[in-house]
Amino acid sequence: MANPLVELRKYGQSPWYDNIQRSLITSGMLQKMIDNDGLMGITSNPAIFEKAITGSADYDEAIEKLSHEDLTALEIYESLAIEDIQMAADVMQPVYRRSGGRDGFVSLEVSPLLADDTDGTIVEAKRLWEEVYRENVMIKVPATEAGIPAVQTLIAEGMNVNVTLMFAQSVYEAVAEAYISGLEALADKNGDLGRVNSVASFFISRIDTLVDEKLDEKLTTAERPRERTELQSLKGSVAIANAKLTYQTYKEIIAGDRWKKLAAQGAKTQRLLWASTSTKNPEYSDVMYVQELIGADTVNTLPQATMDAFRDHGRT
Repeated sequence: MANPLVELRKYGQSPWYDNIQRSLITSGMLQKMIDNDGLMGITSNPAIFEKAITGSADYDEAIEKLSHEDLTALEIYESLAIEDIQMAADVMQPVYRRSGGRDGFVSLEVSPLLADDTDGTIVEAKRLWEEVYRENVMIKVPATEAGIPAVQTLIAEGMNVNVTLMFAQSVYEAVAEAYISGLEALADKNGDLGRVNSVASFFISRIDTLVDEKLDEKLTTAERPRERTELQSLKGSVAIANAKLTYQTYKEIIAGDRWKKLAAQGAKTQRLLWASTSTKNPEYSDVMYVQELIGADTVNTLPQATMDAFRDHGRT
């Protein structure tokens, strides 16, 4: 039987892995996921690294060596994280080449402490970009009011950016505008648009978690059967509807003349990346946020449990 994770590629969607740990790379497991599951990329964040570093013995030897240097705890963390990103990017490099530079990326996030600091985000993103020094790295920048202008600047300088923490369609539109404006600025400098990649990470399950909680509150006071039925029918449906409407906006953007001009110069679309796709409510299917969001020119970044579930009983 065909692996459903591999089948996603037939529909134009790239499965990425929302996790990283040193033993994943050194044990050869990452390569097996590429070979067997058609894995096309990796995302990470500080919480993932914290769990990997504190929850395993993978880093003990490296931490012991670094502890003898005059480094802060943050500097030790960053050294470990960058080394993991570099090793993972090297394993993903053949995927990057085979896909024509479309996939094979590994993401590294700027410090969350800079979420409200445009200039600080730009400086940190550039520094991490240079430290990692891999063409298939993406620097993650949050889609905050301060982060979005930083995205435009970084794209204009030819960097790959994973814009993260998007929940609203209006925010996605602002991020798409930043990407396009950044590419236009790069084109004005005769930069190579074809080397720039970006994804717009749109979060899914957390929306249902919040909305379902509000619906449950209303259900406790709803008296009419019809009202209760309508409220119940909305549970577990809002996040997917929100994502699908955002995808329609994406298609409208790439159908516009402004984008077509950039595409003619070799620009790649900024794909929507479905994030937070693990199912939080045990009453729902554990693969619902994968099956319902299969679409051309998209990415779905999967945590381990969701990846295992979709491999086992997912449908495409």
